[in-house]
Amino acid sequence: MTTLTSAPLAPLLDRLFAEADAATSPDVAALSHEERNRLMRSKTEYLDLYQRMKDLWLPVSRETGLLLYILARSTGARSIIEFGTSFGISTLHLAAALRDNGGGHLITSEFEPFKVARARAHLTEGGLIDLVEVREGDALRTLSADLPDTIDLLLLDGAKALYPEILDLVESRLRPGALIVADNADYCPEYLERVRAPGGGYTSVPFAEDVELSMRAG
Repeated sequence: MTTLTSAPLAPLLDRLFAEADAATSPDVAALSHEERNRLMRSKTEYLDLYQRMKDLWLPVSRETGLLLYILARSTGARSIIEFGTSFGISTLHLAAALRDNGGGHLITSEFEPFKVARARAHLTEGGLIDLVEVREGDALRTLSADLPDTIDLLLLDGAKALYPEILDLVESRLRPGALIVADNADYCPEYLERVRAPGGGYTSVPFAEDVELSMRAG
């Protein structure tokens, strides 16, 4: 048995995924597909979209959550940074891996105060809050200082247009072989161009339907 597959975390995740599946937002439903895609890609208007989506869960899929656990667990990660906590589903998977790795520290950043409170409550319920530091506010500020000297894994799952800027903040601390998981990275062509560029310092590949998996070169 692992932390991920045993109580209290396993039943908690089942409940949270069910709640996420049932959540709706009239504000987001009113947007056309084209307008939503435009806002997702915009570096100046993304906050408008995320204000509209503040009550939505925006979780990783079950498959991506399991992938996060496997990657962090198999690489023996001890130091993890997450951009985009939301209600904490991805955070729970990563923290579970830290627990099974023998400990570590996860720093995660979330803009919405309501989501921060719920994420902390979920981490407490799952018995993992001692491994996680939830930073509230703009990640361009919260992740700009007081980071560990060495980072083993970075999860990008916040505002897609900010992926390159968040990578700028942590890149010098990524150890050789560190992994970067970028969810829905297709909304940020600039980020994909950077991590896929020959000689750019990364080995990168699309993974599953909506994940870009990259490794920091040595």
